[in-house]
Amino acid sequence: MHSIATNNFSGNKQDIYQSLLPQLESLLAGEQNLVANLANTAAVLHHQFDWWWTGFYTVENNELVLGPFQGPVACTRIAFGKGVCGTSWKEKERIIVPDVHLFPGHIACSADSNSEIVVPILNDKHEVVAVLDVDSKYKNTFDETDAKYLKEIAQMLAPFFTD
Repeated sequence: MHSIATNNFSGNKQDIYQSLLPQLESLLAGEQNLVANLANTAAVLHHQFDWWWTGFYTVENNELVLGPFQGPVACTRIAFGKGVCGTSWKEKERIIVPDVHLFPGHIACSADSNSEIVVPILNDKHEVVAVLDVDSKYKNTFDETDAKYLKEIAQMLAPFFTD
């Protein structure tokens, strides 16, 4: 796999995701460990798209706790309904933020982050068990294409979360 910076890439982002999904499915198929699968997923996405921060927060004791990620140091705990991640958890919906500085209550873990997408990972009871969080140094990085494919990746990861 090679790194492609979407901000400098003239090709089709959808094509990148479509080529990435089978590779990710194959990587996950041989491993049942949740941490290993989250770590490899974060690494694959981060390096493929050259995002600023790519990672997961898992739901533990009614808060989001930092999980495997790629990028600079991040916030360790996020409360329910707080920031983009906590809001995505509360609403059970993906959130695309073109400019994080305009999002009410944004938690600035890094001043270098300018846009963000958060996709919840739901278990079979439709409960949020984690969120996939991606930040970019550039504004307006994420769109419906990212939302669609990151949701597919979230659904691929959901079965690895067990009670």
